[in-house]
Amino acid sequence: MSLAERFQRLRKRLTSPGPVVPVIRLQGVIAANSGGIGSGPTLNHARLAPAIERAFSGKPAAVALAINSPGGSPTQSALIAEDIRRRADEKGIKVYAFCEDVAASGGYMLAVSADEIWADRYSLLGSIGAIMAGFGFPEALEKLGVERRVYRAGENKDLMDPFRPARPEDRERAERLLRDIHAGFIDWVKARRAGRLDEQTPNLFEGEVWTSPDALRIGLIDGIGHMAPVLREKLGAEPRFRLANPARRGFLGRRFGMEMAEGALGALETRVEFGRFGR
Repeated sequence: MSLAERFQRLRKRLTSPGPVVPVIRLQGVIAANSGGIGSGPTLNHARLAPAIERAFSGKPAAVALAINSPGGSPTQSALIAEDIRRRADEKGIKVYAFCEDVAASGGYMLAVSADEIWADRYSLLGSIGAIMAGFGFPEALEKLGVERRVYRAGENKDLMDPFRPARPEDRERAERLLRDIHAGFIDWVKARRAGRLDEQTPNLFEGEVWTSPDALRIGLIDGIGHMAPVLREKLGAEPRFRLANPARRGFLGRRFGMEMAEGALGALETRVEFGRFGR
């Protein structure tokens, strides 16, 4: 297709009298911080709240979620997902999720906020679990000749301290926290996918990742397909898509200094999280 033909097709879609469908783009690692210079896109509720509000304003025919996320913060995932669900229920608007490369862990939690979940043939989905990870350097400071001084009030305030040996009770506390988070995630999936989910599937809630055909078979998704053709069929007309997300600030509009270092770490975190799923 030539550039002129593509332009005409885009122009026709933008000026079409068809039903309006706002699109909320949910791409990146889910984290409370917003990243910085050099970081990949980061999702959190504070940043997305204006887009969610904009998407549900007026009388859209439906709202679409374009998801490409390996997950991250369970709190931010829940805040975003519950905000979408609350507004959809209040206004009686159907929400359709369209998963791209990955919708796993918190990314799948976002998808479950939709009434229907669709994915590409090669999407990776699921990873219904909880994880806490870190590193331990209990002997590093001694080898460097550095004395570390930590004062605490509360026996458990130094949980996950990387500069002291891990204790059995630390592991027990961490696993107790993870079990509680995991149970909440499972409840959310069961409630939202009730009647569609094959709950007898082995390892369904054990952090397993599924390809789209298997995800469809066990009820994690509703179909394999892409946004434009699926919504054209659902709405009976050519939809007019409107991106709800605000434009990101340009390079000169960002702050420098520490944000530069944070951005580099954010970019590394993004690569690591997507890398867990081979993307």
